[in-house]
Amino acid sequence: MSERVILGRGGGLISLGAADALWAGLTSDSAVPTATAAFTCSPASAWAGYVLLGSRVVATVKAGAEQWSVPEIEVRRAAAALNAVEVDRRGLVRIGPFRGAPRQGHREGTLLRWRQRIARELQEPVPDRAAEGDGVWPFHLAGIDWRRILVEHTQRNEAGSWWLPRAVVRLLDAAEHAERQWLLAVPQQGGEAVTEPPFSHGQAQAADGRETTSADCPAATLRLYDGELKGQLYSAVSRKPGISGKVAGWACAVCRTAPAAVLDHCHEHGYVRAPVCHSCNTQERPDHLYSNDIRVAGHYTRLFDTDVADWLPHWHRCSGCRARTTLPLPHLAAWTAHIACRPLRPAHREIRGSRGRKPCGVLRVSWTGSQNAPRSCLLTVAVDFCPSGEHRVLARVPYREAVGQFRTWLAETAPAVAAAAGPDRLDGLPARSRPVIADTSSEGLALF
Repeated sequence: MSERVILGRGGGLISLGAADALWAGLTSDSAVPTATAAFTCSPASAWAGYVLLGSRVVATVKAGAEQWSVPEIEVRRAAAALNAVEVDRRGLVRIGPFRGAPRQGHREGTLLRWRQRIARELQEPVPDRAAEGDGVWPFHLAGIDWRRILVEHTQRNEAGSWWLPRAVVRLLDAAEHAERQWLLAVPQQGGEAVTEPPFSHGQAQAADGRETTSADCPAATLRLYDGELKGQLYSAVSRKPGISGKVAGWACAVCRTAPAAVLDHCHEHGYVRAPVCHSCNTQERPDHLYSNDIRVAGHYTRLFDTDVADWLPHWHRCSGCRARTTLPLPHLAAWTAHIACRPLRPAHREIRGSRGRKPCGVLRVSWTGSQNAPRSCLLTVAVDFCPSGEHRVLARVPYREAVGQFRTWLAETAPAVAAAAGPDRLDGLPARSRPVIADTSSEGLALF
């Protein structure tokens, strides 16, 4: 029998069963599907001293011999923060599987390395009680029922891949960071849980000891990146002791809301761009990337249009790209197909009486040669999957012409970024850019 949740007791403690009912009720209309047993099913463990709800840490209190409780107000705050998350189910991030076996070493009952946890659980059979249709999954992540929004892409004769909406990936990354910070700040001693409420993700402590909360800013406890690694080579920075811990202390330099997880760098010139979260690190990934061929998917509309103010300055954090006022070859090829050749793309009238016209097929761009020999480098923009059965070439653009078009567009779109670039800043750059290396299956999610 489910427990009745007494409303209006925001300052009191409630049992775990009541907290389950309260969490499910408050988040029933959330864009992020939640679990019905966020406090009582794995990986939640009250004896650990805390439970994760979204990106917040909620402390558990041992009220009796076997009785555990949680502050009702903290459950309500976590629900309010989760309800504010907007989810675009079309914007997906690949979360696996990647090469190599999932690495172990994290404590059972924790969210740390949530990607490996998902990989392990997907390889196990669905438990009987979930298959019986009672609606309760035995596993969840931070109170989120990730199975309801997991997307699996399968290809013929190849293993499938798993994808989650970008907003959910950012939320789980933030939850992982919050848990890691809590475990560092509140160590477990002798297996006994600490019953004092810890600082939740997004909380800070004032100088006089008072707790201040910033629920709207998950990265409130993180420092903003201010170009500390500007002009440094990734090959040197990545070998420095303690660099991973330093990266985790920054907020993502692109979205500025999630904790950074990796150092994004230009694979063409080798320079560090900035620390970014896993979500932003995969946002520029094309649908298909080969050694000299990429498919220009719809998400480039975001990179080159709606979010251009974030991505152009980020790409030009690379000293090589900034000095030459260009982009790495795959980025420049995608820009050429999406922006410069947009007027050339044919359109077809919509089926069944629609008055609009739909752009033809899917854009694909390939190149011969490399950026190391710009005179011989040629970009070819074509259309695949044309409804009429055609595969037509839209344009063949020499590399130098594409660079010139980009510089003109950059000056009009982002004058400040264009003003900071130029050929007078070539000192210290590599004499020859490295060849583009495509790596679409490694756990590091490296690109370009």
